[in-house]
Amino acid sequence: MIDKTWGSAAEAVADIRDGASLAVGGFGLSGNPIALIEALLAQGTSDLSIVSNNCGVDDWGLGILLDAKRIRKMTSSYVGENKEFERQFLSGELELELTPQGTLAEKLRAGGSGIAAFYTQTGVGTQVAEGGLPRKYDGAGGIAVASPVKDVRTFEFGGASSEFVLEEAIVTDFALVHALRGDRHGNLVFNKSARNFNPLAAMAGTVCIAQVEELVEPGELDPDSIHLPGIYVHRIVEVGTDIEKRIERRTVSVAQAAAREMPEGA
Repeated sequence: MIDKTWGSAAEAVADIRDGASLAVGGFGLSGNPIALIEALLAQGTSDLSIVSNNCGVDDWGLGILLDAKRIRKMTSSYVGENKEFERQFLSGELELELTPQGTLAEKLRAGGSGIAAFYTQTGVGTQVAEGGLPRKYDGAGGIAVASPVKDVRTFEFGGASSEFVLEEAIVTDFALVHALRGDRHGNLVFNKSARNFNPLAAMAGTVCIAQVEELVEPGELDPDSIHLPGIYVHRIVEVGTDIEKRIERRTVSVAQAAAREMPEGA
């Protein structure tokens, strides 16, 4: 039996070196592999290049690595909930490769599937394809690094002639992901919206490290319920069901808000 379990998050991330590239699961604060992120922070790894949909918030998720100035570059599709991110980017401390969300998902999936690049219509006619998007500022308001021009080709598709832009796949040194349940072989089951970018990030990592809330024995997971096969997972750490899970924005409907404000017995 191939037992991929590790004793702790600290042990599982111990060989992630300075300058490594990481694909990290999560969407907003849902599905963040927080135990692995905290272990990475504690060991002092720096100069990281991270691919993730977003960078957490100022005091949670990837935001704690950002606040400690451990991240050199982010490849993301959304960065709007983190004031420190804005500050570091505009001051020239942080490089950002802003990528359309669906394109980012496909770049990760392609990397894990052995596909070097693909053509997509997303971004055609914009700076995504034509180049010039600021990736890094010089600290004085000027652009130090801009996105490059990408290859655009015309294909007959769906009965029409359309332009498509070439996007290269993403493969990283490591992947950090969170799952609800996993077995010792690395097969993973995700919980509802926490599934988000986690399977795609796992696929893209050369070494995938998964934190799971519950570790089970091989054969206990229904094969039909497995979201990510263990072939993509190299290390698995049980973190328990009481691990903190934050909600980025808690909202209620107008009716619910009104009901909360009504006096008892009304």
